Amino acid sequence: MKTISFKKTLSKKKPEKALLLSLKRNAGRGSSGRITTRHKGGGEKKLYRIINFGQEKYGQKAKVLALEYDPYRTAFIALLQYEDGQKRYSLAPHGLKPGDEVIIQEDAKAVLGNRLKLKNIPVGYEVHNIEVQPGEGGKLIRSAGSSAKVLAQEGKFTHLEMPSKELRKVPQECYATVGAVSFPEHRYQRASKAGQTRHKGVRPRVRGIAMNPVDHPHGGGEGRSSIGMKAPKTPWGKIARGVKTRKRSWTNKYIIKRRVKKKRG
Repeated sequence: MKTISFKKTLSKKKPEKALLLSLKRNAGRGSSGRITTRHKGGGEKKLYRIINFGQEKYGQKAKVLALEYDPYRTAFIALLQYEDGQKRYSLAPHGLKPGDEVIIQEDAKAVLGNRLKLKNIPVGYEVHNIEVQPGEGGKLIRSAGSSAKVLAQEGKFTHLEMPSKELRKVPQECYATVGAVSFPEHRYQRASKAGQTRHKGVRPRVRGIAMNPVDHPHGGGEGRSSIGMKAPKTPWGKIARGVKTRKRSWTNKYIIKRRVKKKRG
């Protein structure tokens, strides 16, 4: 499958200089020249776009000046100009166009791009950039094409259906943006050559079973042998599959129904 040419829909203007930030890279090799983070390194130079995930410009109408590409995320971003003349970047909802107007307000109309409290969003609407705790800014649903669905309003909580089909309660005082995140076609993108992933800072990976026993727990054997142990392990001997990695267990009380795990074929 060929790579989708999506940049035709985006603005060709240079990004706003005041909203750019240079981030230090920590992946790849350390000062000694040794690899400190495997499979990462190199890549094109890029600048971080400062995104407004919260309610910094509350109550001010904003006009969409342009849709732009962001090298640090899968979705597009929108350049907004507010009534006071200031400009900000925000995540672009799918379907938003230059010239549209949006607003951040507690009881704003539930139309595409507006940001309002969950308690004022009707059942059945899609939302993204959702807060987990009031006032801390959007944390959930920020990747390309993703959205959560408002299922119900109960007491002090709003019930949301996440992209994984998990049902979760979120405090009604939290803010969310109406609509799904832009660029749903991202999931169909395929690299047409190895150089495209190298430009992203991804270095080649070597299978453990292709190594020698001294280099990896899966190494050794004759020909295309299996890993020869009960469970897959990391190069340092720790079990790699089926290990719980979720750390924010304090939010378990907000989960109504866990996601359905896909069965391995």
